[in-house]
Amino acid sequence: MSDDPLPAPEPNTVPARPAPRTAAVIPAAGRGVRLGPGAPKALRALGGTPMLVHAIRAMADSRAVSLVVVVAPPDGAAEVKTLLDAHALPERTDFLVVPGGDTRQESVRAGLEALPEDYDIVLVHDAARPLVPVDTVDAVIEAVRDGAVAVVPALPLADTVKEVEPAAEPGAPEPVLATPDRSRLRAVQTPQGFDRATLVRAHETVTGNATDDASMVEQLGLTVVTVPGHEEAFKVTRPLDMVLAEAVLARRRLNDGF
Repeated sequence: MSDDPLPAPEPNTVPARPAPRTAAVIPAAGRGVRLGPGAPKALRALGGTPMLVHAIRAMADSRAVSLVVVVAPPDGAAEVKTLLDAHALPERTDFLVVPGGDTRQESVRAGLEALPEDYDIVLVHDAARPLVPVDTVDAVIEAVRDGAVAVVPALPLADTVKEVEPAAEPGAPEPVLATPDRSRLRAVQTPQGFDRATLVRAHETVTGNATDDASMVEQLGLTVVTVPGHEEAFKVTRPLDMVLAEAVLARRRLNDGF
């Protein structure tokens, strides 16, 4: 009998699971009435570049995002595709333009239906939030990877909030009903991140026009969690917001060569 030691058994190795793939859906079918007449809000120029292009770049800046689906106005998909072709976008990210619907919910659903099957995490981002920092995008994705089914970036409120009885006529005095505890309130931003299957189920189940996708997941009885938002991820809705966005962009270009 040989006295040579027996070879050690090979350890049981489990192949590492690949990181879930992430896509971003940007509904950009709105007309932006509050910014006044002219081009749809998402196509308004910010620093000489359409807001939509800034928003797309903000998603593509995250190395985790490998596909961006832009949901265009129902009759404007060709125009948006031409617009994107005219601007430099990161080569490592794929881009897709699809026509949207009459409501935001219909447009997000159209973006979801266009996603290839091998994407497990979906971000939904407002085209009117063109300056969200990449750290915020990455924080949302990381929280979904860690097991949350729905994640929103959020900021504490700076102002006291009043609940009122809405007036019958615009501009009429409104009685105050309550003053909510501001420490428990948050202003929600985008991108909002989701486990894909959960978001699809929300869109298949919840009816009515929800103001955001996270509230649809809440209606399923599931938990939505927050991560820290960023003051520069504000929504460009009114003319004064455009002034602020131009100032932020100018500061970035001066300081960071953005």
